[in-house]
Amino acid sequence: KLARGLDINITDLDKIADFAQENGIDLTVVGPEVPLVGGVTDIFLDRGLAVFGPSKLAARLEGSKSFAKKFMKDEGIATADFEIFDDYNQAREYINNSSFPVVVKADGLCAGKGVFVANSREEAEKALGLLMRDRVFGDAGETVVIEEYLKGEEASIIAISDGDNFVGLASAQDHKQIYEGDKGPNTGGMGAYSPAPLVEGGLLEKILDKVIKPTISGMKRRGCSFKGALYAGVMVKDMEPYVLEYNVRFGDPETQAILPRLKTDLADILEAAAKKSLKNISLSWERRACVSVTLASGGYPAEYEKSKEITGLDKAEGLEDVIIFHAGTKKINNRYFTSGGRVLNVTALGDSIREAKDRAYSAADLIKFDNMYYRRDISDKALKREV
Repeated sequence: KLARGLDINITDLDKIADFAQENGIDLTVVGPEVPLVGGVTDIFLDRGLAVFGPSKLAARLEGSKSFAKKFMKDEGIATADFEIFDDYNQAREYINNSSFPVVVKADGLCAGKGVFVANSREEAEKALGLLMRDRVFGDAGETVVIEEYLKGEEASIIAISDGDNFVGLASAQDHKQIYEGDKGPNTGGMGAYSPAPLVEGGLLEKILDKVIKPTISGMKRRGCSFKGALYAGVMVKDMEPYVLEYNVRFGDPETQAILPRLKTDLADILEAAAKKSLKNISLSWERRACVSVTLASGGYPAEYEKSKEITGLDKAEGLEDVIIFHAGTKKINNRYFTSGGRVLNVTALGDSIREAKDRAYSAADLIKFDNMYYRRDISDKALKREV
């Protein structure tokens, strides 16, 4: 189940294309945002190679928050009110006249860590300083978006598009913040569950109609048709969806909670999207629920240590309906070690959210590495809705 890692930097786009060409790869599926924003899809298509993922122009939906916000405003897609700044002093002056909380976002890619919820002027100024003066995320913080804070409940919606047609995947809910109770700094995601009761039924259809559909058509009108996985992170307020962000790829960790429920062959779906024949595809889903828990290195999303040996994987994977997805790991002499902040996704299916959660945490408790950390409340929001 584990693929062989290649010693190719994901920013070396030509070398990635060389490998696909030399090895006769039938379809390349691009996972990370960095090569997509860098234009890896364009390079593949120029060489006549089949690839699943949006073009460089279409990837601006994730690569530039200012582009995405202006796009949503132009297309009438509901989102938080916002202002865009590339001058620190002007941004600071705006904050001085704001009511709080506000959200400060780096324009560019920051691995999910460039969003700051500021509850006071001091917190907002600190975020501005980190992004625009200290450049903790480099050029990604040269421009910032400052937007109103929306209070509600979040959900994640992913659709696959061939540029004209799209199919929506099952709903999910992510847990972005590092600590239980949605406290602490944002991360790439500490766990997810599917389906999300919040958006099941009519609200899911509303999101597909009011968010996904106009996004696909709006990008096509701009001459940069969106082909790939489109992720919309939405805030549901008074049963209306507001877009918080786009990703131009499968969400992580939402995908780990969604795909185990998919009965249709994923390869058929991706190939149809790459060949612009999605209209012939219909999706079939497991009725069961899925919960995925992220095991992280202590210190993440700030500094953390690597190369900690991981034990207990065999026992955890031996449990019923449990799947372990590797993320920040490396294998040396048949032993596994940590190599990143988010290390593993411990995932389980169940006849209910409760059963899936219990199985996932039973498996997580069997896995050990030094300074391991994970949240204990993944899916609790769904369970509260069942009461």
